[in-house]
Amino acid sequence: MATRRLVTGLLLGAATVLAGAWIPGAGAAESIRIGFHAPLTGFAAGDGKSARLGAELAVEQINAAGGVLGKPLELVTYDDQAKPDQAVPVANKLLGEGIHAAISGSYSGATRAAAAVFQQAKVPYVSAYAIHPDITRTGDYVFRTASMGEVQGRGGAKLIGEILGRKKVVLITLDNDFGQSLARGFKEKAGDFGIEILGEYTYSIKQRQFGSIVASVRRDAPEAIYASGYFFTAGPLVSQLRAGGVRATIVGQEGYDSQNFIDIAKAAAEGVLITTALDRDSDRPEVRTFVEAFEKKAGFPADMVAASTYTAVQVLAHAIERAGGTDGAAVREALAGTRDFPTAIGPITFNALGEIYKPVQVQVVKDGRFRRYAVIDDPVLLAPPAE
Repeated sequence: MATRRLVTGLLLGAATVLAGAWIPGAGAAESIRIGFHAPLTGFAAGDGKSARLGAELAVEQINAAGGVLGKPLELVTYDDQAKPDQAVPVANKLLGEGIHAAISGSYSGATRAAAAVFQQAKVPYVSAYAIHPDITRTGDYVFRTASMGEVQGRGGAKLIGEILGRKKVVLITLDNDFGQSLARGFKEKAGDFGIEILGEYTYSIKQRQFGSIVASVRRDAPEAIYASGYFFTAGPLVSQLRAGGVRATIVGQEGYDSQNFIDIAKAAAEGVLITTALDRDSDRPEVRTFVEAFEKKAGFPADMVAASTYTAVQVLAHAIERAGGTDGAAVREALAGTRDFPTAIGPITFNALGEIYKPVQVQVVKDGRFRRYAVIDDPVLLAPPAE
């Protein structure tokens, strides 16, 4: 019953209000403080902006619908620059602010660093979209609303080898936690789908010129390319591959999932496929509510990062309501017991490790926007670890 009340309230409360505002007549209820860290400056500021806007939208809708347990949510936000050495002091600052729970809207390195701080303090912590496998292994107060990297990599292998029928593949791998975990998952299952990996080329997160990689890929003549990256690396990479005469099908992942990627790559983005969490063409009300409200608030199309942080806030609010308060141990138990909670990225059920199972959404760039291409729903292939 609590789940239905909260979800109904969220759908009815999608009116535009100020971030964290409280509805008239609610009185001076003490707020429930949710810590939030994201890269608001630096190389990942584009994703940080989407993350912040997604989290703020969820808070606005929840508060417009009456809050949680009669109290308004308050988002306490800090910039971590997507850097582990910034995430630790940020996590300690949030604890000093008296937060009741916390959410990461950041990348894997920063999230892994902050997770240890919140676990030690026994403060419930939800990673919105960071995908490194060790995040939830930090401890029992850490949860994740995204599919881990290896799982997404396995989905990429099925997409290329089975759905697209491409067998000769080159990997272009971003040399960080994100890229390496995706590549591990892809290579783990490539043989099951008859894929021959012709070569793998790595690059750094600071790299924007890919001439040598383009020349190598052109020489390899693959049928498909599995290329990890964020929008700010993937845009230049895809542009240069196409300009260099490479016509192979390009498959990216959720790091591409931003209108910024399309704006950078321009015509070269057409036909690029990605595996991600957000199905923009879904007719489920929780998805439509998010997609439409986010674009109205942000002024640009919804993306995976925004959807995932929006979802993390909703999941945490739902757990606090079920716990009947903000006691850390009770909220942790409620999070662990979350089952089939409907969100903008699909129903959320946590396993014993704080991981989720959900189908992989395959989107394709068509006429300058991401559109549905396929859905990979394979509970065996995509099963997350439970320990």
